[in-house]
Parts: sequence; structure tokens; C-alpha cells
Amino acid sequence: MVQLSRICCRKYGKFIDNLRLYVRGGSGGMGLPRLGGQGGDGGDVWVVATKDMTLKRVKDKYPQKRFVAGTGGNSSVKALKGERGEDCNVPAPVGIAITTDHGRLIGNLDALGDRVKVAKGGRGGSYRSLFNPSKARPCNIRLDLKLVADMGLVGFPNAGKSSLLTAMSNAKPEIASYAFTTLQPEIGKLMYKDHKQISVADLPGLIEGAHLNKGMGHKFLKHVERTKQLLFVVDVSGFQLASKTPFRSAFEAVQLLTKELELYKKELVSKPALLVVNKMDLPDAAEKLEELKIQLQSPEGFCSLLDDDMIPDEYINFQHIVPVSALTGLGIEHLKGCIRQSLVEEADAETKVSHEEKLQELRQHFDKLSRTSPAVTKKVVV
Repeated sequence: MVQLSRICCRKYGKFIDNLRLYVRGGSGGMGLPRLGGQGGDGGDVWVVATKDMTLKRVKDKYPQKRFVAGTGGNSSVKALKGERGEDCNVPAPVGIAITTDHGRLIGNLDALGDRVKVAKGGRGGSYRSLFNPSKARPCNIRLDLKLVADMGLVGFPNAGKSSLLTAMSNAKPEIASYAFTTLQPEIGKLMYKDHKQISVADLPGLIEGAHLNKGMGHKFLKHVERTKQLLFVVDVSGFQLASKTPFRSAFEAVQLLTKELELYKKELVSKPALLVVNKMDLPDAAEKLEELKIQLQSPEGFCSLLDDDMIPDEYINFQHIVPVSALTGLGIEHLKGCIRQSLVEEADAETKVSHEEKLQELRQHFDKLSRTSPAVTKKVVV
């Protein structure tokens, strides 16, 4: 039993992954010179990670895309200290990177409830400002959505990613025999018998030159950045995007996908990755799978098949190579088990590293303590 969550983007159907907003903090309140009263500070503008929120909903609810916080209260005889202006909260989905128009990162929303201040209110009038308040500076910010998922499906068009997501999760993305099927990201949630859930993002198929923003290029490569691991999907028989483009074997497809990720952002290639070899129901699939496994064991020996500029700097060592048929269901349960195992192994490794770092900090602390206080002879057993 699995649910599908559709999250929205830019101008592909109803999907929006980038939104530009005008924000301004509230102006401060007037001071009261004759009694030395201080005006209230203006409110701030915050972007808040909100449940079930999408950028499209933000755009539909606030078509003017203007967010201004409340003005601080003026000082008066009844209240020498003016009230602070009301804050303005901008709802946003989890997975948002907030930047200025010039690309400077302001902050990220990685979990529900995360808050980032994007505009500060003006100060209330006081003795120091001759009781005149300050006005807040307006600015424009950008909300850039990068999908947060455990696994990200990566593959060339028609590798069977949408069919695979359907087979694993009962999700229903559009599926067809033509190359460009997925035009917007889909997120399926795998639910296991013990109620464990794992999210898998199906991203539109890449094409050669995606790192140069060809096809949907950067618009969807960026969504790979926040997935914990990568799930490469290739057609066991290879593929040909169009009659004028060269045929690519499964091995070539793996290396070209690696190169595209590497050229877009090199750190992506260091993510743990699994390889799904799809369409094992086709004739001669078993022989082609064995050939692919041999090639992946020593990829340097087979890269003469590629042009020099298509050879990745580093080859990916896949955690698992899983043959499946999304059409017949062959290998799907095994794949789900491998996905879970790989994520658990990564989590255990991260916990171990964190534990070792804390132990190292403790050792350094007590080493420093013993040097500054020689009389201390306590023995710490870790």
C-alpha cells in the first residue's frame, strides 16, 4: 500500500519550483519626545515550512506575491513603549532554499516548522534617533524548491522510471511508449509491512547535455541534490533517443548519466547509489545483464566505447545491481529490500561517524583539562 504525493513546478503543467516574492519588514513606531517614550519595533517577515504546502498554493493564495509585516505602535501617554509590529509568516513547503535575487543563500527549510527570517522590521523611535522611527528595507527573495526524498530515480528517457515507480509504489505517473513521459517530478512512498516508509522521487529523464541546461537540464538536476541516495535506472537493451542520435548500450547509459551528474555538481557522484537494470522481460536480457556486470567490474577497459569528453572522472561503485522487470514485477520486492538495506547501512555509518566525532571531542576536552590541571587524575574510560 503506497501513497503518491504530487508536489508542484515552474511552467510544466501545474508544477512550480521557483517563486519570486516581495518582502518588507514593518516600519518602527514614533517615539514621544516630551516623555522620552520609545516607539515599537516593526515586525519581521519569516518563511515557515508548512505541512501540505506547495509553491503553487502560495502563488494562488497570494497572487500579488507581496508580504509586509506590521508597523510598530507609536509611543503615547498611555503606553510609553509602543507595541511591536506583528510578524508576517510566509508558508512554504519543506525542501525550499531561500535566496536573494543575486543568488546569495539566506537559508533552507529542511523540516516542518523550520523558520528563516527574510526581512527585518525597522527600529522604533527613541532618544538615540531623536524619536524618529526607521523604515524597513524592501527586497525580493526567491523560493527555490529542491525535492526532499530518500531515493532519486535517475535515467535517460524511456528507461522505465515511471513504470518502476508504479510497480514499487502503486503510484500512477503518466506512462507511454514515447521518450519524454515524465514532465514533472513525482514522489511515491514505499510502505513496508512494519509501516516503514521510504520516499522515491521520479525525475524527468535526462538527455545528453543536461548539465548545460539542455532539455529540462538544471530545472530537474537540482532536485537530485537533496535525495539521500541515487537510483540509476537503465534499459538492459540500451536506448536511442531519436533516429539522429547514437544508440547507447546499458553500460554507456550508466557512464553518461554519471558524467551528466558530475558536470552539474561533482558532489552528486559521491552519493550512495544503486543500479536498476530494467526490462529484463526482453529477449536476450540475461546475456546482456551479464555483459553489463562484467563491464562495470572494470569500466576503464570498456570506456573506449565513449568519446573522451563523455568519460566520467570517477566511476560509481554501486551498492547493489538489481535486475527487474517493471512490466512483469520480476525483482521488484528484492529491489525494495535493497533500497531499504542501503538506506539503513548509510544511516548506521552516519551514526558511527557521529559517535566517533563525539568521542574525539571528549578525548580532546580531557587532554586539555589534564594539561591545565595536572592535579586532576581522573581516568576516563570510553
